[in-house]
Amino acid sequence: MPTTTTQTRAGNNRAKGLAAKLPDKTLHGWLRDLLLMREFELRTMAAYQQAKIGGFCHVYNGQEACALGTIRSVEPDDPVITAYRDHGHALARGMDPKFCMAEMFGKVTGCAKGKGGSMHMFDKPNWLFGGHGIVSAQTPVGAGLAFAARYEWEVLKKGLDGGKAKKKVCLCYLGDGALNQGALHEAMNLAGLLSIPVIYIVENNGYSMGTAIHRGTTMAKDLGRKAAAYGIEYLEFDGMDMMDVYDNFKPFADVLRDEQRPGFVNLKTYRYQGHSMSDPQKYREKDEVLTYQERDPIVTLSDYLLNERESLTDEQYKDMQKDVKAQVRAAVEYAEESPEPDLSELYSDVYVNREKNLSPLGPDVYVEGAGNALLEGN
Repeated sequence: MPTTTTQTRAGNNRAKGLAAKLPDKTLHGWLRDLLLMREFELRTMAAYQQAKIGGFCHVYNGQEACALGTIRSVEPDDPVITAYRDHGHALARGMDPKFCMAEMFGKVTGCAKGKGGSMHMFDKPNWLFGGHGIVSAQTPVGAGLAFAARYEWEVLKKGLDGGKAKKKVCLCYLGDGALNQGALHEAMNLAGLLSIPVIYIVENNGYSMGTAIHRGTTMAKDLGRKAAAYGIEYLEFDGMDMMDVYDNFKPFADVLRDEQRPGFVNLKTYRYQGHSMSDPQKYREKDEVLTYQERDPIVTLSDYLLNERESLTDEQYKDMQKDVKAQVRAAVEYAEESPEPDLSELYSDVYVNREKNLSPLGPDVYVEGAGNALLEGN
């Protein structure tokens, strides 16, 4: 039978957690990453308002500890896949912000050569299999990535590089709105039935676009029942504190990796901005947002390092912030100066053009487009 676990931790027990035992360098790196994710989104918002970024744009402010805490709990070659609020995951996974920002601007130097934009961040070297714009579309693919990893380890006995295969887990992120999509339930059924090591991480920010979770999702106060229906182990905890996320998620992921079975995580968080940049946010009060901002993940971790652990000085923290701002400013400049994709890119990287006149190149013609700047390190 699946196990249902709800984890909480009082602040005065912080020193007893796994994160507190990590070296200063690691925790300082976490703080810098959180700052990078936040600054990136602030510059993204500004660029969007200046019409330098088009299409839909969903920023991650407030949720940074979710992606960073879970991704830092697993291995660099564990596959990761997510939904369309994906900039934070790309940066947490290690994508250079210049390739991420260039993709936002629709430039050929972006991680998807400007063809994906805000909702489609891919990073093959860092095992990030994309953000996906259709609600819950990533959840069956997450099961597939996990199945492939287990098949390599259990059947093929070797990895893609020809070396020895190892046990992996796939992190598959979704918003609470995806809980009601059939694709997720089909995928969870297979994961439970075949013991596929995929971890479904619900970044539960309380709203499916503009609808409060309790108004659109059954058993909103006990999502563990959804996991239990498919024989999947469940874990629930607060996602606003980076150290809490690591302390709760790492042992959970370690067990699922070792035993090669699925998991389901209800990670309670909050987004400071609207669902997208065009969201007027009429469904919630400003005081609600301010209440969550008092628990900001950046403030929580910086306060711990500055005042409780005393491993970081005010001057060092200021230098860290300046360094991050300079890096993101350089990423924006890189995006602005990068070229637009050539018109020929409209017909490249498409495997089959079956319809008559769909491509001037003719049917069944595959044309490889420009090189990917992320893969080439430019």
